[in-house]
Amino acid sequence: MSAILNLEIRNTTDATRGQPLAMRVLARKDELEDALADLGPRDALLRQAIETALATVYALLTGDIAHPSAVVAQELNRWLERNKHLAQDITRAQRR
Repeated sequence: MSAILNLEIRNTTDATRGQPLAMRVLARKDELEDALADLGPRDALLRQAIETALATVYALLTGDIAHPSAVVAQELNRWLERNKHLAQDITRAQRR
């Protein structure tokens, strides 16, 4: 069964684990912005979820992203974990 799990495409949050927090957050933010641009008019719920996630991260990115305070770093990490599966089908299709 673990072989099957290894074949799955991981989300970018997990795929960038071990890299600097700023790079991970910016990669996921860019991915969500691209997903938002690809949404159609019938995707209102997903659009709202992505817009909320982006508004949250924009508020956290107001300082020195390369050297955030411990509190901001903790919130950025929580944001990554909370939104790592958001729009995963759209972002996976964009990578193909």
